[in-house]
Amino acid sequence: MPNNDFRRLRGSRSPAEFAAAVRRAAREIGEQVACDARYIGRVEAGEIRCPNYAYERVFLYMFPGLTLADLGFSARETVRGRGARTTTTHSDSDEESDVLRRAFMTSGTTTVAAVSLGFGTAPSASGASGAADAAGTPAAAHRRLGEAEVKAVEDAVRQIRLLDDRHGADGLYKRAAQPLRTAYALLEASTTSRRSMADRLHAGAGELALSVGWLAHDSGRFDDARSHYAEALATARVAGDPALEAHAFSNSAFLARDTGRPREAVRAAQAGQRAAQHVASPRLLSLLTLREAGGWAGLGDRTGCEQAIGRAKSLFERGTAQADPEWMSFFGEAELEGLEAQCWSALGDWSRAARHARRAASLQDPHFTRNLALYSAELADDLARAGAPDEAAAVGQDVLDLLEEVQSSRIQTMLTATTRVLLPHRRSPSVAPFLTRHASARTPRGA
Repeated sequence: MPNNDFRRLRGSRSPAEFAAAVRRAAREIGEQVACDARYIGRVEAGEIRCPNYAYERVFLYMFPGLTLADLGFSARETVRGRGARTTTTHSDSDEESDVLRRAFMTSGTTTVAAVSLGFGTAPSASGASGAADAAGTPAAAHRRLGEAEVKAVEDAVRQIRLLDDRHGADGLYKRAAQPLRTAYALLEASTTSRRSMADRLHAGAGELALSVGWLAHDSGRFDDARSHYAEALATARVAGDPALEAHAFSNSAFLARDTGRPREAVRAAQAGQRAAQHVASPRLLSLLTLREAGGWAGLGDRTGCEQAIGRAKSLFERGTAQADPEWMSFFGEAELEGLEAQCWSALGDWSRAARHARRAASLQDPHFTRNLALYSAELADDLARAGAPDEAAAVGQDVLDLLEEVQSSRIQTMLTATTRVLLPHRRSPSVAPFLTRHASARTPRGA
């Protein structure tokens, strides 16, 4: 039977145009699919009754809120002629990996631990899951570490970052904390003779700690963020992973700047640069140098800040490299401009800060909705302080539009500070509607 539901979702686009959109979406979430017009034709003709796991993830990403059934596909069990499983084997690593990915983001504590560690979920005599005891320590014998477990951790990191880029941190932090606990339980409970597999798991767990720490950071839970960043740094040191160590110091420097500890920000950024010397990535060094610049700006050291910005730009201009960490996908020209804007803002040069913030917002890929809202919020605040209240209010309205999709206490707090600056202009016909709309908006957590 033809898949008419999928055909309707394609709309007026040609099969070739839609296939190109599928490939773009795949790249955005780190998948690789060889989609072309012929594949789209086969789906719409009903020849492909259920996509493979890679295409499934891409389609569900392209059409958030819809299920495979909504897209016109049949259940995988009916297509493949096998029932639901309660256990997995090594030969089923692809399906196990998909189960793990789903469990990481949707299941409760005991289910996630049980699925990820390969233990049954039947209640014990005490009523608790057999996967873990009350303290979260695996209560079963060690199992051998496989590709499915490692890939699940890596995919959890990608999924958290993807959701954060689109929707901000506030709605994700509590959901993401459990995958982190599970990842470290895997480290403790799993054994492997393959050093590469163990290294990947350490790196994945560390990156997951940083991702969860960032969600805490962006949602105003600074103590939690500091703890997660320290956990990632310890993991990096144990594993001897300089790239992970540099990432941990980068986030720690950012947090120190945001919490009023600029000298600590400088020291953490410089430590990150030392670690990054072992990673052939000029862009990584550029970002860490910008973190240092932010610390110098917080200290009021204009010369130190300008020198660091100059070094960061020179490193950035060397371009991308094969060794660039995956997590740095956000660090393009827009982020470079945005971080420089923050430096000038900290130094009180509001007009200069506004120029860079405006450029950051104009350069930002719309896919990174949270960052677009962030740069726009920075621009609104810089304009307000630079003596352009009407323009600041107009940009503030744009931020409020974006905050209907993004939940970020950090951005909400920035916008609240801007409204305080604009209060003396509340009788302005441009400023008054913005202040009224902001006052009626939901009060953010952590603001």
